[in-house]
Amino acid sequence: MTLTTEQQKIHPATGYAGDIAPELAWHWVQSGEAVLVDVRTDAERAWVGQVPGAVPLAWKQWPSMAMNPDFDARLQEVAEQESGKKILLLCRSGVRSVAAAKRATELGLAAYNILEGFEGDANSQGQRGGLGGWRQHGLPWFQ
Repeated sequence: MTLTTEQQKIHPATGYAGDIAPELAWHWVQSGEAVLVDVRTDAERAWVGQVPGAVPLAWKQWPSMAMNPDFDARLQEVAEQESGKKILLLCRSGVRSVAAAKRATELGLAAYNILEGFEGDANSQGQRGGLGGWRQHGLPWFQ
């Protein structure tokens, strides 16, 4: 995969390592530089789709959307298992993954938010999946 200059950018962020394009995230994962952590709920991954090889670790739990009390410990385990790798965080649209990236940084980890998330922005009818996002960019996923 050849990345454009725009896709290679690390966008500055406050409170975490930065925001990156989905294509750069996949490039880093494929090159062994990073581990992708999917912070969507189990229900979202099951019903909407998931990224091959991504570590499933919900930031919030379905259906209450309460914070996952195991998030910190599990993320630290992932970081230890994948020692030296960047941590890339993916959610539906890039909102929860920002919060998760900030928390990861508080835990002392180098974490990046994947822009647009898995499904991208909602269109004028409130539907996702057509305006950006991991799937829209043609990156690997399955359902």
